[in-house]
Amino acid sequence: MKKLIYALILLLVVVSGLVFAPKPLPAAEMKSELSKWEATPDGMRFKKWEASREGKKVLADAAKIRKQISAFTNMEAVVTSLSLPPGSRLGLGVMARIDGEDYIISFGLEESNEFQQLRSLKVNDKIIIRSNNVSYAPKYSYSIISGDYVERDGKIIYKRAPRKDGC
Repeated sequence: MKKLIYALILLLVVVSGLVFAPKPLPAAEMKSELSKWEATPDGMRFKKWEASREGKKVLADAAKIRKQISAFTNMEAVVTSLSLPPGSRLGLGVMARIDGEDYIISFGLEESNEFQQLRSLKVNDKIIIRSNNVSYAPKYSYSIISGDYVERDGKIIYKRAPRKDGC
């Protein structure tokens, strides 16, 4: 009798999990939402930037490292500046050159001492970085790499802690 009750409860849990699981938007609906956004003033500004010479360069730079980003592999970089472009709101970060192109390496908002070792970086330091994300915005003339891992002289000086909320 107990086995039957446990089996029914397990079945109920599995079925309710399937029923209430989040469903991704269908491709047609995603395309429709994108079209709506592109018709807004922000969307039109982004499309104009994307077609500009500066936008094309930023997008090409992002595409240049996309393979290393998606594989989370090492990228050799040289620190070119310890400060980000004026007016940036990316938190702590540095400018670095990877394969002859300049990128913003952003580590996020400083909320604790987790960035202490990053403050020891100097211009012309050779570092190894890994990242899971590269992005861009019309506000910046450079692609933005989220710094997840930084190594200098064979020593890890920063490793992003995994998120605690599971997402």
